Amino acid sequence: CCRGGDGSWEDWVTRRLSRLVPLLQTFTAWCNSHLRKAGTQIENIDEDFRDGLKLMLLLEVISGERLPKPERGKMRVHKINNVNKALDFIASKGVKLVSIGAEEIVDGNAKMTLGMIWTIILRFAIQDISVEETSAKEGLLLWCQRKTAPYKNVNVQNFHISWKDGLAFNALIHRHRPELIEYDKLRKDDPVTNLNNAFEVAEKYLDIPKMLDAEDIVGTLRPDEKAIMTYVSCFYHAFSGAQKAETAANRICKVLAVNQENEHLMEDYERLASDLLEWIRRTIPWLEDRVPQKTIQEMQQKLEDFRDYRRVHKPPKVQEKCQLEINFNTLQTKLRLSNRPAFMPSEGKMVSDINNGWQHLEQAEKGYEEWLLNEIRRLERLDHLAEKFRQKASIHEAWTDGKEAMLKHRDYETATLSDIKALIRKHEAFESDLAAHQDRVEQIAAIAQELNELDYYDSHNVNTRCQKICDQWDALGSLTHSRREALEKTEKQLETIDQLHLEYAKRAAPFNNWMESAMEDLQDMFIVHTIEEIEGLISAHDQFKSTLPDADREREAILAIHKEAQRIAESNHIKLSGSNPYTTVTPQIINSKWEKVQQLVPKRDHALLEEQSKQQSNEHLRRQFSSQANVVGPWIQNKMEEIGRISIEMNGTLEDQLSHLKQYERSIVDYKPNLDLLEQQHQLIQEALIFDNKHTNYTMEHLRVGWEQLLTTIARTINEVENQILTRDAKGISQEQMQEFRASFNHFDKDHGGALGPEEFKACLISLGYDVENDRQGDAEFNRIMSVVDPNHSGLVTFQAFIDFMSRETTDTDTADQVIASFKVLAGDKNFITAEELRRELPPDQAEYCIARMAPYQGPDAVPGALDYKSFSTALYGESDL
Repeated sequence: CCRGGDGSWEDWVTRRLSRLVPLLQTFTAWCNSHLRKAGTQIENIDEDFRDGLKLMLLLEVISGERLPKPERGKMRVHKINNVNKALDFIASKGVKLVSIGAEEIVDGNAKMTLGMIWTIILRFAIQDISVEETSAKEGLLLWCQRKTAPYKNVNVQNFHISWKDGLAFNALIHRHRPELIEYDKLRKDDPVTNLNNAFEVAEKYLDIPKMLDAEDIVGTLRPDEKAIMTYVSCFYHAFSGAQKAETAANRICKVLAVNQENEHLMEDYERLASDLLEWIRRTIPWLEDRVPQKTIQEMQQKLEDFRDYRRVHKPPKVQEKCQLEINFNTLQTKLRLSNRPAFMPSEGKMVSDINNGWQHLEQAEKGYEEWLLNEIRRLERLDHLAEKFRQKASIHEAWTDGKEAMLKHRDYETATLSDIKALIRKHEAFESDLAAHQDRVEQIAAIAQELNELDYYDSHNVNTRCQKICDQWDALGSLTHSRREALEKTEKQLETIDQLHLEYAKRAAPFNNWMESAMEDLQDMFIVHTIEEIEGLISAHDQFKSTLPDADREREAILAIHKEAQRIAESNHIKLSGSNPYTTVTPQIINSKWEKVQQLVPKRDHALLEEQSKQQSNEHLRRQFSSQANVVGPWIQNKMEEIGRISIEMNGTLEDQLSHLKQYERSIVDYKPNLDLLEQQHQLIQEALIFDNKHTNYTMEHLRVGWEQLLTTIARTINEVENQILTRDAKGISQEQMQEFRASFNHFDKDHGGALGPEEFKACLISLGYDVENDRQGDAEFNRIMSVVDPNHSGLVTFQAFIDFMSRETTDTDTADQVIASFKVLAGDKNFITAEELRRELPPDQAEYCIARMAPYQGPDAVPGALDYKSFSTALYGESDL
């Protein structure tokens, strides 16, 4: 810069030096705060450090170490050697000195000297500051922000303008020593007063020298950052005891948070387990209630209620059961990772208890459905038999109407010989007719017996009616026998008989019976369940129709006999009585019944064709269901096998595996409509009362169970990966280590069963560098490891147990002793702690958590309200109350 012009060289130097004045003041005060301990002071940094003696002394005080002996000569070389010894010591502490040489310090270069002092401050006053894994400037700034956060009008964002109003300095002091500052009386618009108040209090009560000037800070647009940092670092070190307490409090809060979260998870498990067990307890009696209903409609309603249970009520409980198992596994993993004992649920609420209850539920469920279908089938059979009984009974009762009166009639006492013969023949025809009806009576009795055996609800009325028919039949038999004896007694006196009428009667009676049987068969109800059964009925009906031409010829022959009798009577002028004395079966009756048979044949054809159509529809339903089931069943099996392979052959990071599994889970859930379609088809099959299906080996129950197992298996596999991530993150295991563990485990898991036997596990450990060879020392070490990974002596080591062991071997966890040491810091090195101290040092919820659970301290140094933090810390790692 040349003289003259807008500014001179001297002006520039003056401006430059004026900016160094606050820094010189701060650094000088900082150096004197330490040199005072050695009984000396400095007045001018660039002058008093030139010979290197006080510089070496300063380094010894702040480091607590001895430097090489200084040279006491006054020559320049002696001074340079002393300064070099100081600079070498600074460099030995890992500090890289750039452009700072001994010559510049000896020559009194103020800028270089200040740079050197700043380097010393950074290394010995600021560098060791660490808050939540940050260091130096960021750590100091985070500490200031934490301490001043509760104070209004304070917002520390940097080490320059955030401190200009002085409130931040006062807030730091008030936070740690509230009795020294009346913070509420400070005003933001009076920065000089605020700054001077903080500086004076710090110097008087905290032994922090006044390193800054209030007017310089207020009058500067941007206060010097290095000066502010240097001064603030003195506060940090002055309150280092409080910092230790905060560190201890953070450790305690972390441990308590783990316990609180674990207790919350235990309570959630207990509640969910209780709800699920209560639902199972309520549901099983309903499924085991096998009280039959009287009608098909009532049983169909029961079946519909059961379908609602399977479609609506059970699926959410399946999800709850799966989630409960996942929650239990996650909780146990968290307990292991936090060095806590395993969770033992209340009696009767173990996962095994829930699985046993669930198994009982499914057994009851399967038995209930089978009972419903069998009961519906039984009621259907009963209704059919009851209707058949009523039909045959009505036909028989109609036939027997008036027969007793006829058999009791004593008309033979006044009859002529021809009349007697006619009566004998008529009686013989009646006996033939009676014998023909014997089969119907036996059928009625057999149907009644079957209804009794099937426990028909209206058996009483059936039995009463059947007994009445049987009694009447016995009476008819007895009366018939008595009348025959009477007629035969008279027959010896009567010898005239009309052979023609007799022949007609003999042929008309069986033909009439045949027609009645044919009408009865044509109107007979039927029930079938397969297409083969209905085709059998159709074949039998076709065979019956083939006999109709022969029957028609027999009808014409019988009518020809009647016509021949009339012709003979007319040709011989014989006057007939108008009716055949041997039978009541007139040609009109034969023709009428024949016409009835002719009408019933096409009706029977129509009914059989309708049933054939129904059975064809049922066969279509069977084939439709089997077609879908034969796709869904193998698909579920293939997915189960694929999940097994995925759980063994996991590649990539755990997050990649988790993402892949969740995508796989979504693809499984997206397949649910195929199962819903099967449910709809299965409902149609049940509504059609179809009880078997020869086209598939898969039942709806089999597919439901397979689907539920598939959902549960993929959820469990995802949970296993989540627990591995939880283990890896909590224990600091790298992705490479986790992959190495997985690769080693899979290599020795030859059968891909997800567990290693003792010899396989020993080989795996040897591959990872463990000394478990077959000698005394190796066997002892292996037995120790097996007691950790297989405490129940099952002979198998799961991958989760293997990971837990490897994480414990390679990482550290917090312990009860560490927590006790942290509480001791908060208690001021006392053997007990008070509620007031807990509330002051810990967040409110965690402080109250400790107060509620800590036992009173019973030691000889106890005071009123003293709490025993040692037994509390030990209990944190002991057995849970739940």
